[in-house]
Amino acid sequence: MIVLAAEKKKGKVLHMNQNIHETAIVADGAKLAKDVKIGPYSIIGENVEIGEGSVIGPHVVIKGWTTIGKNNEISHGASIGFEPQDLKFNGEKTYLFIGDNNIIREYVTIHRGTADGGAETRIGNDNLIMAYCHVAHDCHLGSNIVMSNGTNLAGHVTIEDSAVVSGMTGIHQFVRVGKMSMVGAHSKVVKDVPPYILVDGHPAGVNGINVVGLRRNGISPELRKEIKRAYKILYRSKLNIADAIEKMDQELDASQEIEHFLRFLRNASRGICR
Repeated sequence: MIVLAAEKKKGKVLHMNQNIHETAIVADGAKLAKDVKIGPYSIIGENVEIGEGSVIGPHVVIKGWTTIGKNNEISHGASIGFEPQDLKFNGEKTYLFIGDNNIIREYVTIHRGTADGGAETRIGNDNLIMAYCHVAHDCHLGSNIVMSNGTNLAGHVTIEDSAVVSGMTGIHQFVRVGKMSMVGAHSKVVKDVPPYILVDGHPAGVNGINVVGLRRNGISPELRKEIKRAYKILYRSKLNIADAIEKMDQELDASQEIEHFLRFLRNASRGICR
């Protein structure tokens, strides 16, 4: 990473890096890789770091203590690294970390963390965050996630790897969305979404297993069969969660996926979608 320099000539700021449009404003302390592209009228704050190969479109504002990795694409009008919308926030130094190979589309907003919530918002790699989405303070997103247009995450939401959240969905604060799950469009999610499950509705209820997602992620037929058994024990046996966990632990074949499913249920402090 290098600190970009600029020079003034006849009242204008001329960036030495020709990948930065002449109308863009890059603060002196910003650290950008040499090949980062900055579009017209974008503003990059003094505590921002952007990795190589990343492309920042026009009218983007990136501020705060924000670190963005390699080969990211951030589109027109996005607002990244802004202060959290939390009345308890009092100007503390908090962070936003974005990994590599993410596509962040038009008018997405992503906020930094809060001191009470761990002080950081974190987004992994290879995610697609579509237009008009919002990622609030202290959210933690894994990798290979799809957030469709107009999805809004409240504070402290966790979305695990390879989950899909369909458009115009709202997710309540502190909710967790499990890996390879799918949330249907226009849903209101107020409880945790277990891994591998399909939910939909207002409020969101369980509609079955995310079979398409499992296949796309290379889950074998044998393992899909075990996940189906886990689903039936949890949702069809009329057992409470604790008893269902015990039954699954005793009867299902051991695998990383089943262990993750059980671990998720054990930590579901908000309850799970039914």
